[in-house]
Amino acid sequence: MLTRRSVLMTGAAALVLPKVALAAPLVLRAEPVVAQILPEGDGTTAMLGFNGTTPGPELRLKQGAELAVRFENRMGDVSAIHWHGIRIENAMDGVPGMTQPPVGDGEDFDYRFTVPDAGTYWYHSHHRSWEQVARGLYGPLIVEEPNPPAVDHDITVIVDDWRLEESGTMMEGFGNMHDFAHAGRMGNFARAIPSVAEVRRGDRVRLRLINVATARIFPVQLSGVAGKVVALDGMPLRATRDIGDLVLAPAQRVDIIADVQDDVRFDFPTRDEPYEMGRIAVAGENPAPLGGAISALPAASVAAPGTPTQNLTLRMQGGAMGAGHGGDDIWAFNDVSGMKDAPFATFKRGETARITMINDTAWPHGIHLHGHHFFEVADGQPGDLRDTSFVQRGETREILCTFDNPGKWMLHCHMLGHQASGMMTWVEVA
Repeated sequence: MLTRRSVLMTGAAALVLPKVALAAPLVLRAEPVVAQILPEGDGTTAMLGFNGTTPGPELRLKQGAELAVRFENRMGDVSAIHWHGIRIENAMDGVPGMTQPPVGDGEDFDYRFTVPDAGTYWYHSHHRSWEQVARGLYGPLIVEEPNPPAVDHDITVIVDDWRLEESGTMMEGFGNMHDFAHAGRMGNFARAIPSVAEVRRGDRVRLRLINVATARIFPVQLSGVAGKVVALDGMPLRATRDIGDLVLAPAQRVDIIADVQDDVRFDFPTRDEPYEMGRIAVAGENPAPLGGAISALPAASVAAPGTPTQNLTLRMQGGAMGAGHGGDDIWAFNDVSGMKDAPFATFKRGETARITMINDTAWPHGIHLHGHHFFEVADGQPGDLRDTSFVQRGETREILCTFDNPGKWMLHCHMLGHQASGMMTWVEVA
């Protein structure tokens, strides 16, 4: 479980997100790094990262722009970069063995693609991701609207946990079968890492929270601001909604626009007092606050779903305390574990499918579809647009997806230990 130690501002400041100027091509070098995860004065942690840091540098560009990245692998193992949430060309999706060969240590790979949707996304390793992501191979990818909403600060907040010794040394045991069969590799120390350390009282801020953890579901108590939720998984809501209780499954994101009233705190609720993961300090007053109503963001260009031509069931099975199944690993979808030669389903381009996801296990799962966004069905109608859907144990959820991006696309649990031990499949769009 999480330790009781609060994160001091001195510690938070040591891990403010780095930014990088975009060049053509931009270089992302995967390599060993040393990070100050614990507060300043405590031990450091040997990890993996990009360009000397973890999280990797924030990549920020405009909607419709082209991103050119040279991935230089200098980390000591094969890897690849997946661009999470981007409706990308299939060859650029970053899945070794499916969309590209693995990039060996000392080798390079060039990614080049346009970013069709504004929103909050991220990039991360997709080889042994249950270990490489846990060791720090990830970073934020922000796509700005042509005319972004007026704010004083646009702030990215990475939320993660780590399993550390008191010295700061990362505990080994990656691939632990007990973790895989239960909730996954849970850390004992958590942080919310902002890209801005200070704001003024009265500032209007856009907060982009990204859960990059490999297993932990983060309930987040946000205080010090008054505002609205405007997007989930990068996709704008039709109408803004109250912040309320925030819950982020691994890989999920939430965008909030709010006015600063006091120190902005990101707390993890516990049965006792909240565990403070991070904060953005207030320093001074904004003499001319923007104020006014917070409007919805421009709608995404994702087409409304048509009449489903396929009605499919994706049944989650296995794990500790779960019933048996026909797969050959810890977890399974529909009695099949892992990537097989045959896809879960094949679609003609533009075909809409209704997929009923049934969680028959004792554990929650965050189901992620590559290359597409889908509508979660609410009250029988298309609801929120997402790329990762959180399905509680015993829960059934329907989604509607128009499969309009050709290629072979993974569909898997983003509790990455669950993915590694059977809970993954793929679809093909002709």
